[in-house]
Amino acid sequence: MTLNQLQYFYQAAKTQHFNRAADNLSISQPSLSRAIAALENELGVILFERMGRNVALTKAGQIFYEQTEKILEDISVAERKMHQLAMSGGEICISYVFPLSTHFIPEASRTFMQMDENKNLTLNFAQGLSVENIEGLKSGKYDIIFGTREPSEMSIRFVPLMRQKMVVITPAGHALADCPCVSAEAFEKYPLLTYDHTSGLGKQTRNFFRRHNLHPHVICESPDENGIASLVREGFGIALVADIDYSRWDNICVKPLAPNLEFYHTVYMGYLAGKYQIPAVSRFIKFIQDNYSDQSQ
Repeated sequence: MTLNQLQYFYQAAKTQHFNRAADNLSISQPSLSRAIAALENELGVILFERMGRNVALTKAGQIFYEQTEKILEDISVAERKMHQLAMSGGEICISYVFPLSTHFIPEASRTFMQMDENKNLTLNFAQGLSVENIEGLKSGKYDIIFGTREPSEMSIRFVPLMRQKMVVITPAGHALADCPCVSAEAFEKYPLLTYDHTSGLGKQTRNFFRRHNLHPHVICESPDENGIASLVREGFGIALVADIDYSRWDNICVKPLAPNLEFYHTVYMGYLAGKYQIPAVSRFIKFIQDNYSDQSQ
């Protein structure tokens, strides 16, 4: 059974006349008759009753007509959607780490969507740890991810975007709250809250402590700044975190690291290298590269 046979049958059923159906299809009437006969032979049922120059659907033909109409409509919908994808429409699935949720992702996405060629797009957002985002990208769940780079992932193209400063947050009234900056000794003196050890920033902060030969007393791990800041506010300890807007949390102080400890981490955009991307995804990647990539890295 071919798509042509379904289209020929559908036209013949609608017009109830083989000659008119053949004219509508721009084929000869004998070609249409042969196609219908082959279809009936394949299905093992008679689809049309011949009544002179006209035809009428049999009971089997009526059932087949209803199903054929659905199939052809589904194909038409699929064609329209593919046309949209090839032009200005489509859907982009993006996942990012928590620090980017306040400003970067909303602002960059809004600017991109305000461009005329992107009016028909849909952006789908998710938030997760970098390791989760990478797995989602590789499985096809996401088109683009933002977070920490994983050098071992050779199939992913990582584009450096920004260097984000790391700072220390303390509860209000903490002994460090009045200090101009936080020295190395503080990390071994006070209980520490930190990122989940499987996350990109969790690995980087642990490398930071190893580089400075520090052995902090870690009392809690959390997946993101939201969880860490909430616990710090309640007096559980201090934390070494990305420098985001902490004004939403009352009773938290943000302190810089001592100059000899300055610590930055780089935020990357990631996408699968060598994989076909629909035009909308390619436009978004180019938009981020043109406007936000850090060429110095």
